[in-house]
Amino acid sequence: MARLLSRLPSPTKDALREARNRVLAITSYRGRDRYCPVCNKQSRKFRPYGIVKRDDAQCVHCGALERHRFLWLFLERNTDIFDTKQKRVLHVAPESCYEVRLKKQLGSAYLTSDLYSPSAMVKMDICDIHYDDESFDVIVCNHVLEHVPNDRMAMGELNRVLKKSGWAVLNVPITSDKTYEDPSIVTPQARLAAFGQEDHVRRYGPDYLERLRDTGFDVDVVFADSLVDEQLRVTMGLTRCGEIYYCRKAALPTS
Repeated sequence: MARLLSRLPSPTKDALREARNRVLAITSYRGRDRYCPVCNKQSRKFRPYGIVKRDDAQCVHCGALERHRFLWLFLERNTDIFDTKQKRVLHVAPESCYEVRLKKQLGSAYLTSDLYSPSAMVKMDICDIHYDDESFDVIVCNHVLEHVPNDRMAMGELNRVLKKSGWAVLNVPITSDKTYEDPSIVTPQARLAAFGQEDHVRRYGPDYLERLRDTGFDVDVVFADSLVDEQLRVTMGLTRCGEIYYCRKAALPTS
């Protein structure tokens, strides 16, 4: 059954997922103890999710995970993405819980991209972005770079197409004390053992910040406790949501 479902087109899978979520919300998860800021709906708790299951992780209504709820809250409260001034926004590997909402709010200036997904607006390798310098006001690239063999090249390309006045969110999972990668590890099984997921090519550590800076970004690292208090972090499921890497182009040194 899982193999059959994997072959279905994305719109069909999304419709089936939405129908399942509605049934779950009505039956097993009816309640008000949890609140998802992405879809503005409540539930008794969030669903378990992950290769190693995390309890209280996924919204039963829209599918948003901890990192998605945190980023949406940050976008609403700490950025200008939803103000009245139109911005050209590049969303790399768009999350299903965001895509429809961002299309509706941002309109024709919103562009989705992916190297593999046929549902993205453009096919794009972020190591070779076919857009001019300073093409985008905003770039959202959330949990993508851990899949990219040459992440520094990708960071450089994202920096190149970002406007001087723009900003980017370039989040990755931090799962190690120091970034670990080994290009000789290529099989899905070996990558799962080494990096925690079959399609990851590295584990990032806090030194990820230096990689971003080395490729021309100024970076602010934002944690959930700077946005909401402890009770709301529990209610919104933000107690293990990671951090946000909010990036702007570093100013060029003056001669």
